[in-house]
This record gives sequence, structure tokens and C-alpha cells, in this order.
Amino acid sequence: MTRYQQELKRALTGSPETPLVFVCNFEVEEKWAVGHVGLPGPAPAASPVVRRMEDLGALLAGPDDFLVLSEPLDPDYRAYAEGLGFGLPTVLLADDPALPDRLAEVARAGGRVLPMGVSEQEQALAQSAGLPLAVPDADVFERVNSKIYSRTITAEAGLREVPGHSCTSVGEFADVLASYQLSRENRIVVKDAYGVSGKGLVVLDSAARATGLLRMVRRRAERTGDERLHVVVEEWVPKRFDLNYQLTISADGATTFDFVKQALTERGVHKGHLMPAELEPGHVAELRHATGVIGARLYADGFTGVAGIDAILGADGTLYPVLEINARLNMSTYQCAVTEIYRRPFALAKHYTLRLTAACEFVDVHKAVQPFDDLVITCFGTVNANAAVEPPFEGRLYVMLFADSRAGLTALDTEVTAALERLPHCLEVR
Repeated sequence: MTRYQQELKRALTGSPETPLVFVCNFEVEEKWAVGHVGLPGPAPAASPVVRRMEDLGALLAGPDDFLVLSEPLDPDYRAYAEGLGFGLPTVLLADDPALPDRLAEVARAGGRVLPMGVSEQEQALAQSAGLPLAVPDADVFERVNSKIYSRTITAEAGLREVPGHSCTSVGEFADVLASYQLSRENRIVVKDAYGVSGKGLVVLDSAARATGLLRMVRRRAERTGDERLHVVVEEWVPKRFDLNYQLTISADGATTFDFVKQALTERGVHKGHLMPAELEPGHVAELRHATGVIGARLYADGFTGVAGIDAILGADGTLYPVLEINARLNMSTYQCAVTEIYRRPFALAKHYTLRLTAACEFVDVHKAVQPFDDLVITCFGTVNANAAVEPPFEGRLYVMLFADSRAGLTALDTEVTAALERLPHCLEVR
């Protein structure tokens, strides 16, 4: 068991020995969004790739823990990870009729359930087995994961905000839009209160686009008779890069600053993390201060557990310490055990998108990357998640790369891309 696994258990349960049942429900924001009105648009479709990201939990959980999955962990991947020295959890299948009985056994052994984030579904699962949650209930998670909540407590804490507004009605939204003179140089971003990974996000750079969006919002309100609208509107901030830092709030309210990483994003979609982040000591001090302030407020509002905070370093060097709070496990959380075991000066967590004509076997992927000692495959289940659709289909291979310099990471990334392009059935890697 890694130090991080022990410290996480100690913070959440009081003991580093508590068995945990991990549920990596990556689309939990969609459950929290129910009952909140976002921007008009089609309902997000379920993504097989996102669902299979649950396999990332295999390297976060320890050998005395359990991991609930929708499909079995690939046996060749399990052997690979154990061969690298990772102690993997016992896998429990979500559709196994014996699951409630297995969870009840864990409860009798003093275990807790740790979802990525708690919705009513995970809460019901825990209650049915008499298995306590290691974190608060669904109501608390829903309340503190709204982008409106993030802006509210950032302002109340006196932390530097990204200029903008929170809206809870169509009328408020119309007034906010009218206050801006929009152009390509003066853009704003409109975000659903519970949007994630680029969903429910619109960039407005002209009066025409703003008018068109407002027209759609008003038409829906007229059709439904519902004037509610839960969005935030923020001014576009030229930036050097995005940041993600993590805090953990223990059951007694003690808050720790876990780490900060440079976040790699593309049009609001997460692409990976670069470590360490290129920050000045003063920037890190600001983030530590924000950690204490935000942690205290989250605890006062009933939250304990892991929270990731997105931040921005502006092009002029100004740090905006709270873009939004994701009070749940984050992508960076799943990297903690790997970075602890592979202690190298620089690391890159990313995924390679593979365009495939048929499903890939893990042995083929392993053979392709085996020459690279400084690479760890962190999730294989996402590679073939779309294999049921008409080929070609896209899959993702999640990895972590390690090097002694940033230039070394770049070179390794290029070499790995070339190696993956030689995979059987692979048309393209990007």
C-alpha cells in the first residue's frame, strides 16, 4: 500500500487500514445536474469510453480494497500492473447478483464505500448493503459541486476571481449579456452550473452570437414556463496555462494541500497533466492560502473528502486561484499511487486516441510500449470500449510518462506515438 493510499484512508476514516470500496462513477455530474436548468441543447449521450475510465481506479485502490466495475479488469493488464509492483484491489462486478452480499461482508469488516462523487445511486447502493459512505451524502455533493457555488464562496472568501457573474434566471442572464460589448478581443464564456469536460460551455465573441443564444434560452422558457437558468458567465482571460490542485478535508476538518499540476486542456476538455507545474514560489503560496480558505468553507458546508480546484495562470502572471471547485476525486487523484512509485523529476499523464479497425489485445499494446521503461499504462479498458460500433472506432489508451526533463518527456511522447502507430488494426494515433 502506498503512502498516499494510507493517508487518504486515515483522513476519511480515521485509520489507514480501513478497507474501501471504490466506485469510479465518472459521469456523476449528470446526476447532480438533474433539476438544474442549463443551456439549451441535446441531453449528453452516455459514452462507453468514459464509463470504462472506471478502470483507472485499479491503480488508486490498494490490495485490501475493492473496485466495482461494469466489466472485468483485463487479466493481462492485471498481470502487467502487478508485475510493476502495484497491489491491485479485488474487483466486484456491478451486475453480479451477489454484489449486495459481498458489500455486506465488507461492511462487517469495517469497510466504507468511496465513490468518485456521491449521487443518489451510490448512496442507495451503500445503504442497501449497510456499508457506510467514507464521504458525505448526495445532497452535500450536489450543493458544493455547482459552478455557482464556486463563484459564491470565492467572492465571500476574498480570493481573486475570474471576472464574471452567476445567473439563476433568464432575466438575469439577459441583463448580464447586455452589459458586455463583445468582440474577438472581448469574449465571454457561458457555462452550465454542472457542465463538465466542455459540455454545456459556449464561447461568445459577438453580439450576434449572444443574441442567438439568448433567443434559444427565451424560447425554451416560453415553451416550458420555466424561467430558471443555472449558468455562470465569465470573461475570457488570456492565460499561460491551466492548473489543477488538490486538497483533502479529513473527518475532523483538517485540510491538506496535496499537490498542484499543470492541466492540459483543449476547448474545455481535459487532456492530461504535466508535473511539476511551472510556478513561482509566490504562486504556490497563493494556492496554499486558497486551500486553507476553501477547505474551511467546504467543511463548514458539510463536505469532507477530496476536492480538486481548477485555476488559471494569466498571460500577465496573475493567478486566479479558483476557476471552479470539483469536490470529488479528480483525474489527478488517480495518478497519485503511480507518481509515488515512479519518482522522477518530470511526469506527463495523458491519453492517446487510437483509431482502430478491430479490438486490440493488451499483449499487443504491451509489446508496442515494452521498450519504454519510463511509461506506465494506467487504463486499458478504454481502448476497446467502442468496439461494438461499426469500424473504424476510437479508443483511448491512458498512460503516464516519466523523464528527467521536459524535453525528455516530449521526446518520449513522440517515440510512444510512433510505436502505437504500428499496432495491429491501428489507423491513426493522436
